[in-house]
Amino acid sequence: MLIGVTGVGQADNLWGALKSDNHFVLIRHALAPGYSDPDHFQVDNCTTQRNLNAEGRYQSKKIGDLFRSNGISKAAVYSSQWCRCLDTARLLNLGKVSELNSLNSFFEHFDREESQTIEIKRWLKTVPLSIPTVLVSHQVNIDALTGYSPSSGEIIFVRRSLDGSLSVIGSIPTLD
Repeated sequence: MLIGVTGVGQADNLWGALKSDNHFVLIRHALAPGYSDPDHFQVDNCTTQRNLNAEGRYQSKKIGDLFRSNGISKAAVYSSQWCRCLDTARLLNLGKVSELNSLNSFFEHFDREESQTIEIKRWLKTVPLSIPTVLVSHQVNIDALTGYSPSSGEIIFVRRSLDGSLSVIGSIPTLD
């Protein structure tokens, strides 16, 4: 697995920023082949969902290793309630994973895009970012929040300004 840096800034600067106040990362869930979720999808039943495959589980563990190799062994970790996101978050092995409804996918319900994006922005304005903070979510949510469309497992580094506005400062793809 090749891990490279794209976007603004170099890897050391990105990891350094994450260790400082007012920065966090968004991670699109690791590799879960397929498209959308089955018609019989139930959020509390993983057998009804599109899930990580073996490569996605391996990718999640390697992402956690990448955090540790950059001096981050503990983080505040928040996740969508979808199993592929929760599994990604747990396999990072960076600490307790807290579910955050506003990170849930709205791919099948685009009418929720605006309200969920407003909700996560409101939450991000007030959450302390004094320790590394990781949010695991879906492509549509990350794109709506930042204007950036990540690949599976991509790590997007975000700066929160004093006025609460967000800006992507770089990303690290984790698939070759």
